Amino acid sequence: MATFHFDLVSPEKIAFSGEVEQVDIPGVEGDFGVMAGHAPLVATVRPGIMTVTVGGKHEKIIVLGGLAEISDKGLTVLADTATSIAELDRELFAQQIAEMEEGLKEEEGDALDRAITRLDHFKVIQQQIISTAMH
Repeated sequence: MATFHFDLVSPEKIAFSGEVEQVDIPGVEGDFGVMAGHAPLVATVRPGIMTVTVGGKHEKIIVLGGLAEISDKGLTVLADTATSIAELDRELFAQQIAEMEEGLKEEEGDALDRAITRLDHFKVIQQQIISTAMH
């Protein structure tokens, strides 16, 4: 299978840099897959789980928003946060969700809508992590 260069960068670190076969990205307009030869594109990344395929193996990485740029040089994702599921502190993540739920009481209007949407994304990620752990 053809490969292409992929960089996953967050403010804290370069989370991944190398040749890959495919990257599945949670996009704001819908999830999408990138393979070698993909048309140029810039897309907004929503909180979710990105799947990186290297050597036929899948690595799952949690991203909490950002931008994806596909060009003739490959794919670059600038993520707000990027954490491998293997490195995730699940208790801390669950605590963060509980704090977000509690924080909803202080929001109203558009801010409340945005907070609910972000909380929903986190809960979907949490559910995906639980179902991934069962496989």
